[in-house]
Amino acid sequence: MSYLFTSESVSEGHPDKVADQISDALLDHFLAFDPESKVACETLVTTGQVVLAGEVKSDTYLDVQNIARDVINQIGYTKGEYQFSGDSCGVISLIHEQSQDISQGVDRGEKEQQGAGDQGMMFGYATNETDNYMPLALDISHRILYTLAELRKEGKEISYLRPDAKAQVTIEYSDDNVPVRIDTIVVSTQHDAFDADDEKMLAKIKKDIIEVLIPKVKTQLPESIQALFDDAIKYHINPTGKFVIGGPHGDTGLTGRKIIVDTYGGKGAHGGGAFSGKDPSKVDRSAAYASRHIAKNLVAAGVADEVLVQVSYAIGVVEPTSIFIDTYGTSKIEATDGEIAKKVAELFDMRPFAIEERLKLRNPIYLESAAYGHMGKTPRTVTKVFESPYNGRVEKEVELFTWEKLDRVEEVKKAFQL
Repeated sequence: MSYLFTSESVSEGHPDKVADQISDALLDHFLAFDPESKVACETLVTTGQVVLAGEVKSDTYLDVQNIARDVINQIGYTKGEYQFSGDSCGVISLIHEQSQDISQGVDRGEKEQQGAGDQGMMFGYATNETDNYMPLALDISHRILYTLAELRKEGKEISYLRPDAKAQVTIEYSDDNVPVRIDTIVVSTQHDAFDADDEKMLAKIKKDIIEVLIPKVKTQLPESIQALFDDAIKYHINPTGKFVIGGPHGDTGLTGRKIIVDTYGGKGAHGGGAFSGKDPSKVDRSAAYASRHIAKNLVAAGVADEVLVQVSYAIGVVEPTSIFIDTYGTSKIEATDGEIAKKVAELFDMRPFAIEERLKLRNPIYLESAAYGHMGKTPRTVTKVFESPYNGRVEKEVELFTWEKLDRVEEVKKAFQL
């Protein structure tokens, strides 16, 4: 019997994502001026206020208030009627120095012997149901909101949009776990106040979402996925009614509260650790990226149609405590999942410093990951500029989303004789 599976995403203007982006902007600035910075930065946003807290060990000093304001303005919170804007909000910094009890277990004389920044388990996942090896429902949800943000910033075809939004997509699958059709699409978007009555306002928004936004999303997808869109899709557009009050004024936002949106939309598994605001010595982030890198390369090499990778650590210990592989019965090779895991441990060095080096994680590359998912994006090289009243100007060419590179496929094929 067929079944339904659902994933959601949230926009860059969602309060939790505003917090994530501020935390990662601060991290990027610390790493730009001091690549050895140790950072764990949390952000809270609410009506007219931003609170920054966390632990930092760095040789640099930043104007954290201005960095936070710049992020808020870039997202689009620039108007007084939003009750939250980059130019007028208060910014309180409670950031202090990292505990020596933690740093003594992480910092070592030889960088190769760097211990894990915390205990815990991290997961990576990949599936061949999309070109970017991501679960389809989440991929479409991200695309809906990214495209909605583009329309908002252009201000032409849909002129009334505000930054806060959420999307949710339900896919119908066959017994063979193949996507058959899109069953339901939910979009809730913040908007300006309308002169028209609520019923006319909602009708206008629904028409624009279905006739302007969705066609633009479809054109981004391969024909096989476009075919899943049909006239029977159930649409729920702003189902609670008008959505004028939103963003941090409508709901308080916190760093690290959208961990399923950030990863695989409920597919695979999650160890519980958030990403944003954490430097790569925190294996919550770096090992999750490394696990995604492994899973993606295994699927791309043809080892299996679907792969889950788990790795675990003890705080201050160099080697991982375990590596686990689950191919969900889709393996294409004559090897058990346990045997695949053993080979993966030989192919991929999962010591914290080795991960940092392999994926080039001590670079200011994190703000771009803080909205619309950390996984599934296209690797690319960009030049980023950072300016500080205390440190001057730094210009760096960096690689974004290195964990998405298919740079180990041939090595994996050789190891598994594919």
